[in-house]
Amino acid sequence: MQPAVFQRFARLAYDKAGIAIKPEKVALVNARVAKRIRALSLDSAESYIDYLEADKTGEELTRFLDLISTHFTSFFRENDHFDLLELEARRWVEEGRTRVRVWSAACSTGEEPYSMAMTLLDVQSLASVDWRILATDIAAATLDEARAGRYPSGRTETIPPSKRKRFLAHSGPSHHEVVPGVKEKVSFQRLNLAAPPYPMRGPLDAVFCRNVLIYFDQPTRERLVHEVERLVAPGGLLCIGHTETLNGMRTRFKMVRPSVFRRVPDGGGA
Repeated sequence: MQPAVFQRFARLAYDKAGIAIKPEKVALVNARVAKRIRALSLDSAESYIDYLEADKTGEELTRFLDLISTHFTSFFRENDHFDLLELEARRWVEEGRTRVRVWSAACSTGEEPYSMAMTLLDVQSLASVDWRILATDIAAATLDEARAGRYPSGRTETIPPSKRKRFLAHSGPSHHEVVPGVKEKVSFQRLNLAAPPYPMRGPLDAVFCRNVLIYFDQPTRERLVHEVERLVAPGGLLCIGHTETLNGMRTRFKMVRPSVFRRVPDGGGA
């Protein structure tokens, strides 16, 4: 792929999704767009970027963003966050909450929000509370996989055995499917995190926005965090990836420990 063509792909990804593709990712981009080049019977990466830029429907742009987005995830990944979510749920009950809303901001194929739902369903005292999980991602095809909730059995092995027994059903000889009682707690929607303001009104009680900030440049990160700050209730929780940080940002999120933050009340300092 010629450098000028790569720059056009990188500029499009940044302008439309805030994804910053570094120059050393040329081979990765080339490999991922090759699939669409073949599907469209085009002859080069340059002809594909021409096609993308000329497409007025936005359908091919969605496919392109699906291709270049990284969707690695797993059930109960960075498990300490789910332990913390369970503690938060018990606190919500003790405080007499009647309504709780939680957001999985980059849900990929669904393992994160389903892990959140399994965690909250295991808090028996939360049964009387109206709680829901919003799960969003930019990739339409990925969201379809998430809604289906059907996974190869090997991908479900990180679910604790008691939860696996309760919340999964066999779906063929080598797959498991999340049971309806878990699915009904999660609402999947497409959302571009790089394009605030977001349509939700809030307030949100907890947000998992994990392993997302690393794909954006600093201005895009700051816009994202400030928009999450707007939606999270004072005292609400924000979890980011273990390798991520909010350093250098002026925000009302106060670090509880690395990767975990609380929204301080308005007027409570920054």
